[in-house]
Amino acid sequence: MPRGARGTTTTAAAPVVEASVLEPIARAALEEITPTTTIGALRDVTVADDVATVRFATRQGGYLGWFWTVSLAVNPGLEPSVLETELMPGEGALTAPDWVPWSDRLEDYLAQQAADAESEGDDDSDGDDDHDHDEHDLHGDDGDDVFDGVDIDAHDDTVDDDD
Repeated sequence: MPRGARGTTTTAAAPVVEASVLEPIARAALEEITPTTTIGALRDVTVADDVATVRFATRQGGYLGWFWTVSLAVNPGLEPSVLETELMPGEGALTAPDWVPWSDRLEDYLAQQAADAESEGDDDSDGDDDHDHDEHDLHGDDGDDVFDGVDIDAHDDTVDDDD
């Protein structure tokens, strides 16, 4: 009869599904991808179609509600082997928003730009000229360089005052 992990005997008819056997295998697999301090308590073990899923709480900062998940093959007559390890969100976990196609985002952006231009056009109708000075203009009205406060022409001896 083949021997399972930690000396547990397996038979061809019944794969190893005990949490006490699968937990150390799953922890060892996680320790290859993350520090031991980020792996929390065992949450649950589920088995379906000769695959055991072992879930652990995470202690990793910023991942409240997430779980470390290890999938193990538990085929009859064979020792359990690791299929994959991953960090998966649980209920209520903070996740990224749904993906929006580029064409939809562009459409929304162009609609917003048109609405902004229309509302800006309405603001100019009152005759108020608040935007006479361009904030991105590097020279003030008197020709001084307002970017760094230094008028380089004032310090240049080669410039004629007659110009």
